Amino acid sequence: MLLVIDVGNTNIVLGVYKGKKLMASWRMTTSNNQTADEIGIFIHSLFDYSKVSADELEAIIISSVVPNIMYSLIHGLIKYFHIQPMIVGAGMKTGVNLLMDNPKEMGADRIVKLVAAYEIYGGPAMVIDYSTATTFDVINEKGVFVTGVTAPGIQVCADALIESTAQLPTVEIKKPKSIVVKNTIGSLQAGIVYGHIGETKYIIEQVKKELDMPDMKVIATGGLAKIMESNEKLFDTIDPLLTLKGLRILYEKNKKQRRTQSANRKS
Repeated sequence: MLLVIDVGNTNIVLGVYKGKKLMASWRMTTSNNQTADEIGIFIHSLFDYSKVSADELEAIIISSVVPNIMYSLIHGLIKYFHIQPMIVGAGMKTGVNLLMDNPKEMGADRIVKLVAAYEIYGGPAMVIDYSTATTFDVINEKGVFVTGVTAPGIQVCADALIESTAQLPTVEIKKPKSIVVKNTIGSLQAGIVYGHIGETKYIIEQVKKELDMPDMKVIATGGLAKIMESNEKLFDTIDPLLTLKGLRILYEKNKKQRRTQSANRKS
């Protein structure tokens, strides 16, 4: 079995695959203050409350946008699982061509999602990820990255608004039934959610127009993707497991190379 780990700025998402089947998944808060023992013990304990056994793990792959946590995470996994994890980064086979000024600037998480989108849904396609930031990444029919747009995330915008105003309350991020509201909480929710729906619609339309990709598929992912659907259909599909699927695909693409490198080191 394969353990896939996506380290984001807010959360760490983990999944266990047996072949192409996702057997279990978990979510934990990202913290730079945990030791290798704390992380390793906690992740190992997740298996105790699931139907999968940690003893059956054969490999681990990690995608991370939080460098400060990696030392503790990697060493915790090695100590408690006795597996050297594969790290998503430069030199990996992806099947995606990053046609950009500096490919190293592209976050590992965005690469993973593009790999999954292209392998599963084909191109041209746009991947919209509603996470700490909202990202719009486009890949063409040949697997070439074309453009990417980065916007403040929904929760980031909500937090900034509330923190900057003395009298506005903290609100749940949810979509009101109508944009016509008559109270403060509804007003905030309408502005936050419908504002981001308008942003999403405009960016999709402009990208399709400027790149001449009228049939571009739009795949949404991330924790807040589901609340973004309006009366108009914005997305062709919502895939909350896109990153985990991408990590599994990347592992399959690179496991032979990994084994060859390990054999060479031993010899």
